[in-house]
Amino acid sequence: MSATMYRYVLANGMSAEEYLWFMGQRHLKTHCIMGTDYYITNEHVLKADGKSIGAGDVYGYYVITRQYYDRYRLPVMHTETNRTSQLAVEWLWKEWMNLLRLREDGVPIIGFTWFGLVDMMDWDTALTKVRGTVNHVGLYTLARKPRKVAREYRRLVEEYSHLPISSTKFPILTA
Repeated sequence: MSATMYRYVLANGMSAEEYLWFMGQRHLKTHCIMGTDYYITNEHVLKADGKSIGAGDVYGYYVITRQYYDRYRLPVMHTETNRTSQLAVEWLWKEWMNLLRLREDGVPIIGFTWFGLVDMMDWDTALTKVRGTVNHVGLYTLARKPRKVAREYRRLVEEYSHLPISSTKFPILTA
């Protein structure tokens, strides 16, 4: 942790004793996986007036996850991503290619998940309002009909299933 961040956490309620305790827990990392979610809405620009506006995919999953990995040194699972149905297939392959690039660079990658399995209700409001709006972001419709992205996800699994799990000293959990 940088000196600036250390001063920040102390000024915001963490005691020096708590800091030392957390820093002494490094052995716990061998049992951890870093789950990363990435959506088109993740990146924002902070304007001079303090307001935040969506920026889309500026740095992207690769750059952001690489920074996380360099800091935490934990195996990575891309735990959530999706896009609306008309953009889903392109997004699926883009996110997968980002994972492959991270893997090529030595980042231990242990999984990739499209979220959700079925379309979501009121996902467009971050579940803050009950409107009954069906958001077409799942691999399947609410009627359990596969979307094009489900077929592409299956193709992705078939095409890349020969890849061994990234080499890592960490235990790998599989279902």
